[in-house]
Amino acid sequence: MNFSIKQKHVMPQQEFRTQSLRIADMPKGVLHLVANEGAERFSYYGMRAILVVFMTSMLMNAQGELDPMGEAEAKTYFHLFASAVYFFPFVGAFLADAWWGKYRTIMWLSLIYCGGHVALAFDHTRVGLLIGLALIAIGSGGIKPCVSANLGDQFNSLNRHLLPKAFSWFYFAINVGAFCSMMLTPTLLEHYGAGVAFAVPGILMFVATMIFWMGRHQYTHIPPDSSGVLQELQSPRAWHAILKLSGIYVFVAFFWSLFDQTSSAWVLQAQHMDRHWLGIEWLPSQIQAINPILILVFIPFFVYGIYPLLGRYMELTALRKMSIGFFVTVGAFMISAYIEQLIAQGQTPPIAWQLLAFVVMTAAEVMVSITCLEFSYTQAPLKLKSLVMGLFLLSVSVGNGFTALVNIWIQNPDGTVALTGPEYYWFFAGVMFVVACLFLLVVGRYQETTYLQGSEREA
Repeated sequence: MNFSIKQKHVMPQQEFRTQSLRIADMPKGVLHLVANEGAERFSYYGMRAILVVFMTSMLMNAQGELDPMGEAEAKTYFHLFASAVYFFPFVGAFLADAWWGKYRTIMWLSLIYCGGHVALAFDHTRVGLLIGLALIAIGSGGIKPCVSANLGDQFNSLNRHLLPKAFSWFYFAINVGAFCSMMLTPTLLEHYGAGVAFAVPGILMFVATMIFWMGRHQYTHIPPDSSGVLQELQSPRAWHAILKLSGIYVFVAFFWSLFDQTSSAWVLQAQHMDRHWLGIEWLPSQIQAINPILILVFIPFFVYGIYPLLGRYMELTALRKMSIGFFVTVGAFMISAYIEQLIAQGQTPPIAWQLLAFVVMTAAEVMVSITCLEFSYTQAPLKLKSLVMGLFLLSVSVGNGFTALVNIWIQNPDGTVALTGPEYYWFFAGVMFVVACLFLLVVGRYQETTYLQGSEREA
């Protein structure tokens, strides 16, 4: 009798439900997931917005003395960090799909994420910087492929018509969080210093973690399926799909190499521009806040305006959208090169020039990033969709790694830099142009294979 009682306590009933409720309404857990995402994106983009300015003007040594980095070194560190952030989604996807499940993966890695913010807020030396960025890269990167997939897990055949609405809320929360943090944290850094400026994003990350934890009994927890993942990975058809997508991601990586410099090289460029706009003198780190606002405007503009217009003259496939986006990216960096040329002539160009560059770059983002994300999902085998999302994000890592290597390569032993002024921007514009031309060869040859739930084409 006593043994059976002990067994009852050792093997309790399952704590969380593993199947979505058969309801036609919006799942209650969605609000927790949307609020969590908004707060988490505030923490990430707020920290990231001030990172280059902190490294080039406020970094300290162990003796408490000012010891800032040079611009090329700061760009190297920034893009190595960004590369790490987008490497760990691949790790997080494996943990979620095969071992821990999405909830446990998000929960544990969120706590690591919080620890990274604590390190940045309290230690302003290179040691604190490296520890903080490493923990944030593991935490932020690891949860990336899990959060959106976890949102989709809450729906079933009865309420799947509400899924686009839920993802609209989700995407809106991302951009609102990003905009607010990009506006607030540079001001905090300017007026209250690095401690407060890094602490506020840390507090928001802790709030995000608590919001996610509070909704734990309202979520559907899809259990990990290591055998299913391993079985899928043994399929030749699955590997064929992965290899084909990997070829696309090599080209996409170069887009990210240029795009993510809006938070590094463009911030440093804005320091030498006339930032008076709308009656306000904007801080260099605040200019990038225009990107999330433009995204919210451009998505419906492209879906209901630009794409139907282009569709009158050509079959506008996903790969063709991406191809156009690559060439548009070249245009954005050509504007940056022109700005830098004006600065090298001794002028102080108005910030309107960089705002124009952001408009062009955001248009490219809509055509490349969002299109590639959807394309990746449809072309991924059913049981490997999280892993393929991680592979897509790995292209961001590779792109930032390329930028970091370039910034290491251009640093001379005597402290000078090989690519300076407009030459730096023309180099990246030239690389992107070559990549865009080569991608045209892929567009005409790629054979698509779509894998969707309920379809008969399974690997």
